[in-house]
Amino acid sequence: MELSEAKRLKEDNIPENIRLKVSSFPSMPQAAVKLRNLFKKDDVPINEIENILRQDPGLSANILRLANSAHFGLSSKVGSLKQAVMLLGLKRFEQIAISAYMNNTMDKPVEGYDLAPGKLWLHSIAVATTAEAMAKFFKIDDSYDVFTPALLHDMGKLILGKFVKEEAKQIESIVEKGESFVRAEHMVLGTDHAEIGALILQNWSFPNDIVDAVRWHHDPEYISTTYKRIKNPSIQSDIVYISNLIFQSIGGSDSVDGKLSMPPSEVLNRLRINLDQYKALAEKALIWLHKLSENLSFEQNTFY
Repeated sequence: MELSEAKRLKEDNIPENIRLKVSSFPSMPQAAVKLRNLFKKDDVPINEIENILRQDPGLSANILRLANSAHFGLSSKVGSLKQAVMLLGLKRFEQIAISAYMNNTMDKPVEGYDLAPGKLWLHSIAVATTAEAMAKFFKIDDSYDVFTPALLHDMGKLILGKFVKEEAKQIESIVEKGESFVRAEHMVLGTDHAEIGALILQNWSFPNDIVDAVRWHHDPEYISTTYKRIKNPSIQSDIVYISNLIFQSIGGSDSVDGKLSMPPSEVLNRLRINLDQYKALAEKALIWLHKLSENLSFEQNTFY
């Protein structure tokens, strides 16, 4: 079986102090790991899902909160895990379970990137919402999971933030010369948050396509630390790239006019999207972001 692109990367090229942080990063809860393994089966009994989640009442509670939230919410409120599985379906339930765990991890402030409490989570859920809507609107095969890599695309910042803060002046000086922030990260630190995020997910045994989509969410055209071109970038990488690009350029704005960054034409062509459609998607994404901002409560670590 072909190795994931992330596995082709040599971890030895990453400075040891950063590699140690990756290896010591908390694992997913056992209940979440068991759920992910269970969902790989063709036939998943609901009672097995319930039995696993009984081991982690906190995760179970967060799953129900998210299932009833403004983003994931159903037409009627759900009061049990069984009801949530039946109404949402297994794929959606798995995505919510991952989100429920990551909500606790990603709602903290992130030094080095100037992210206040909740901002990383808000950005992540907004990118995931846009990626999923984009896949549905443009009728992209639903066998591709774009929600999960979009949700997890920036988790490498949780580790790299400390190092970015320490080298902020050098990184900023490179950015001022015209390099992108992620390339400046790599030039100074020997790695970047996309690579670190991919390594975390690889350690968590996520599927190769999700690992690769996180690794290349800033550069879907490239596949190595020297950014050599590849022939077949993944659909997931392209979608996560575009969704992230939208919020990078308009995140704090009230309008997309004059602020929206344009993706490479090759990416748009692969997805069969024209510029007018891309701009329309960005305008809708801005509305979604404002709605998410109004419905998210970070102080209480949940959704309303």
